[in-house]
Amino acid sequence: MPKTVPFTECLLDTHLLVDVRTPLEYAEDHLPGAINVPLLSNEERVEIGTLYKQQGPNIARIRGLELTAAKFPAMVAEIAANAAGRPILVYCWRGGLRSRTVTEILDLTGYHAFQLSGGHKAFRQQVVEYFDPFTPPAPLVVLHGMTGIGKTTFLELLKGRGHAVIDLEGIACHRGSAFGALGLSQAHLTQKSFETALWKEFRSVGPVRAIILEGESRRIGKLFLPGNLHDVMRDSIKVWCAASLETRVKRLINEYGKPEFMDDMTEALDRIKKKLGGDNHRELLGHLERWEMGHFMQGLMERYYDRTYYRTRDWTEDFALSLEDFEAAADELERQLEHHIPKP
Repeated sequence: MPKTVPFTECLLDTHLLVDVRTPLEYAEDHLPGAINVPLLSNEERVEIGTLYKQQGPNIARIRGLELTAAKFPAMVAEIAANAAGRPILVYCWRGGLRSRTVTEILDLTGYHAFQLSGGHKAFRQQVVEYFDPFTPPAPLVVLHGMTGIGKTTFLELLKGRGHAVIDLEGIACHRGSAFGALGLSQAHLTQKSFETALWKEFRSVGPVRAIILEGESRRIGKLFLPGNLHDVMRDSIKVWCAASLETRVKRLINEYGKPEFMDDMTEALDRIKKKLGGDNHRELLGHLERWEMGHFMQGLMERYYDRTYYRTRDWTEDFALSLEDFEAAADELERQLEHHIPKP
């Protein structure tokens, strides 16, 4: 029997993680940094599963051996090349036959390999439990404000100044609004992989005064904030960020005003046609078709975003910031943090 170890975070840094599940399973979610060296292809796993149900485990295992035996030399070579002398941690779905087989083959060929007990299922349970209930590693400072004020740009500046920043929209590949998918794609993300990425971000935060992130609803595009993260954000330090309508229009044009977005913007506008109303939709569509970005962006904010977002805000911010000048706003935020989060 191969040596088994339970998951601990230090394994991410000390071992080569090898996911021997199918490419489809790996794409849905995997341990951070793991490489995929599948023992079975997607189709082969379906075949084995069908045999197991219809003819029993013995027939399924014999067929599995037929399908995999010739793969072992290439798998060992690929794993060894990636390990570069590091110990190897192999896992499958729940620490069963697939990972045990590959671990034993590696052990027989002289490599320092372990099997992850409980497999990906055990790791997944740790991620779920981390967010419910969620205790952040440092106080959260949540930036709120109307569309177009530049919160994402501001977060990037703060990160450059050395602050701990978690870009929820960047991780989710969506800006969290009706037009939030422009130039981005969530196609490669699943709910599980999103949660794993967030887990990794929060767990990698060192000893800091605060973690700064943007206020979001429970859903970002097709993805949902895990556990009670949204509730914790709601109860954390809240900052209301503001900028003039003129500034917001300029920033939205700079971000979205690209001809290659024309078709996607038209589709997004059609999706909110009912909320806009027919007349507003026709007017905005006309501005878009004539590429009158100033009129289009201003109308979109006045007739949709500003009427929809934060319309029923039932909380009060702890302090406010003007984002007309990002550097000045960063200076003010740092002064406010001194007041709201005293050093231990």
